[in-house]
Amino acid sequence: MGQRMTAKRMPAEWAPQSMVLIAWPHPDGDFGPWFDKVEHCYGLIATLISQYQPLLILFKERSQRDFITQRLQKQRAIETNVQYLQADYDDIWVRDTAPLAVIEHGRAILVDFQFNGWGNKYPCAKDKRLGETLYRAGIFGDIPYHPVHWVLEGGSIETDGQGTLLATRKSVLNPNRNGDHQSAETLLNRYLGFKRFLWLDHGHLQGDDTDAHIDTLARFCRPDTIAYTACDDPADSHYADLQAMARQLAAFKTPAGEPFRLFPLPIPKPVYTNEGRRLPATYANFLIINGAVLVPVYNDPADEFALAQLTKCFPDRKIIPIPANPLILQYGSLHCMSMQYPAPVQCEVK
Repeated sequence: MGQRMTAKRMPAEWAPQSMVLIAWPHPDGDFGPWFDKVEHCYGLIATLISQYQPLLILFKERSQRDFITQRLQKQRAIETNVQYLQADYDDIWVRDTAPLAVIEHGRAILVDFQFNGWGNKYPCAKDKRLGETLYRAGIFGDIPYHPVHWVLEGGSIETDGQGTLLATRKSVLNPNRNGDHQSAETLLNRYLGFKRFLWLDHGHLQGDDTDAHIDTLARFCRPDTIAYTACDDPADSHYADLQAMARQLAAFKTPAGEPFRLFPLPIPKPVYTNEGRRLPATYANFLIINGAVLVPVYNDPADEFALAQLTKCFPDRKIIPIPANPLILQYGSLHCMSMQYPAPVQCEVK
């Protein structure tokens, strides 16, 4: 790039975490028709996270807090690990709307990119302000907060924690996000500390409305290990594109010049909406927390193999299956609905 590289570093998701953030769904929101099932799923996920580390739950209306608390008590959450904050938001996919954390000289910095509803597909006025809402609430203390006038969603980027970005061009460089593609790597280096760029030109799941977020397709598990969505059925409409993505991943190299250790994750059998639209069911949308990995499963024969593959990728963590069919009814899953923060980010609701 011909420019001095930044000292900033975006930690890998397996680095020690201080907390996980989620936003509780509202009965009047998009999950309304399936709210009971979705809320039960949220309760399960929140309970499991609380058993490993602190959790911050956003909720819209004051009356919701008591119901959430009662649900988590019934599902045996560790109450001392759960904090609550009332906030206004459009959607619950905080992976894409919450600020990102980077480390510079050992200190945390919050970087808040613009959000435009995944390419102006959905209303997002409240989600655009979520980072500022959280910061003004004081939950991050005196951590520096940097808003950035460039569109980027957290689900569109993956890192090895050592300055490498893995992403799809179709999402990060999509014209419906940013007009200036030439400066993309410069900005990603300046604000997130990326020095190496592994751009995928292939990979997309039917029903995905994010324009091929990387967290549905390929995920770092270690600096030299990537788990990825694979398809070996020529009759499946994903076959050619995911085969091309697999070949590109095989051609990528680690900073040491070695091929990555690649672990294919199968696509489950097609899951459809009542209207017949295929949903983006994927095992790659797992959530790494301290000591465990929560993995979406679909009551599918492929569940067992996917869990076995991720056990190899994370031998030092417990692999926990989460029934995720309710979540993908709105085209997302475990990683999409959450945002982890590294240990240097301390959060406390006042």
